[in-house]
Amino acid sequence: MLSGGAATVIAIIVAALLVLRGESGNPPASADEDAGAVVTRYVRAWSAGDDQAAGALTDDPAKAVAAIRSARAGLAPVTFSASLEVVRGESALIRPKWTLGTARVWSYEVNLPLVHGGDGWRVHFTPAAIHPGLGPGDRLAVRTASGTAVADRDGTPLMDWQAGGPKAVDPAVAPLVLPGIGRLVATAATAWSVVGVDAAGNENKLYGEGDVPKGPATASLSLGVQNAAQAAVDAAATPAMLVAIQPSTGDILAVAQNASATDGNPLTGLYAPGSTFKIATAAAVLEHGLAEANTVLPCPGTAQIGQRTIPNDESFSFPSLPLHSAFAHSCNTTFAQLGAQLPADGLAKAASEFGLDADFTIPGITTETGTVTASTGAADQVESAIGQGTVQVSPFGLALMAATVAAGEPVTPQLVGGHPTTVTQGYEAPPAAVISALRAMMREVVAGGTATGLAGSGTVYGKTGTAQFGDGSHANGWFAGYRGDVAFSVLLLGSGSSKPAVSTASAFLGRLG
Repeated sequence: MLSGGAATVIAIIVAALLVLRGESGNPPASADEDAGAVVTRYVRAWSAGDDQAAGALTDDPAKAVAAIRSARAGLAPVTFSASLEVVRGESALIRPKWTLGTARVWSYEVNLPLVHGGDGWRVHFTPAAIHPGLGPGDRLAVRTASGTAVADRDGTPLMDWQAGGPKAVDPAVAPLVLPGIGRLVATAATAWSVVGVDAAGNENKLYGEGDVPKGPATASLSLGVQNAAQAAVDAAATPAMLVAIQPSTGDILAVAQNASATDGNPLTGLYAPGSTFKIATAAAVLEHGLAEANTVLPCPGTAQIGQRTIPNDESFSFPSLPLHSAFAHSCNTTFAQLGAQLPADGLAKAASEFGLDADFTIPGITTETGTVTASTGAADQVESAIGQGTVQVSPFGLALMAATVAAGEPVTPQLVGGHPTTVTQGYEAPPAAVISALRAMMREVVAGGTATGLAGSGTVYGKTGTAQFGDGSHANGWFAGYRGDVAFSVLLLGSGSSKPAVSTASAFLGRLG
């Protein structure tokens, strides 16, 4: 048995040996060990996760251990290894390799300076020994797509990054639009990078595959407008669609349809526009000098034009009245007679001034504005003048038409920031004088015409439309117009008249406040 004094002496010797050998029990470099052997043990210790032993083989063990541990914590590798490539005099080339997840491997070269002192060779340690791009105080971090993937124009999250890519926060929001936006930004789901972060939080990209988004993609959609649009169409008794566009920017604010709308969709579905097309017909009449806004014209209950008999809705009639009033009350007979006097391409050219033959490539969605061709005969011309016959538009196209009147210039629809729309075929808006006249006419529609149901919805400008389809016994209802910086169109399929569309428009605007 040892006395207390002898036991104390032995404990001191053991503690001294542990200090010399390092916490791991691996001995530090000896004075007669060559540089290659020291570096070999350094990379083996680093690879094994023995940070204390690796640090003991440097000329600054405390800083080395702290930096190595920080790197490992920042990158959280699945596996890590370092290998010695070559020793050249007073330096060594090593290759660290970090496996950071499936298909995420980061490998690079580090040139390690070596120093020789009284206690033999040591690795000269600076942050560059971890990676050449690191400086004092820097830390390593991995960046991947995370958090909000897509936000609306006000920064409200619409899609989040989840396993497999972006997912809608609420699948009920903008289901006609968000999936396309998700596919547009989905490439970022596999992107990743390693960055060095300094004390001030500034990042230096050291490696990357793909472009990791620095923030969410910004959609032109407004969650408030989208929710108002969806609630309005959901309350409709028949299949309903609504598209809203901001005239000043072209931003698509909302695209909505209700569950019973299974025939087409608001972005590409083409339908006869009915009397909403009188916006284009009126523009053609004004531009060709056939009448001015105050020109008094007949509005009989029916009109025989060539072989075609044109009736007003329920055959209403008015004594002769100004063009602007004929527009407000939607006199088919007035506009059919004027349309018959236009050149064969007159209506097609006027429609083009509102974007109805424009072609846009909008990243994230597919759109179709409409199709209006030159008339092939008198009957076709008369039908087209009142939005029947071969004239076809989409709710998107009519929203663009209303936006053009509101803006007074061509409008380029936009959906996702950083992904600009390509204008394959653009258009020129009508002259300013025509736009001014149309605005007054569209205001009269609401103030004292066919859309007085919107009289309490603020300063609204618009045009109603009832468009027959099939054997003529059924009709769709339309309203297209704008209030402030929101232009929109509403289509109710099979509603029989434009009145339900006006009610839906009122519900939409009422929810906007």
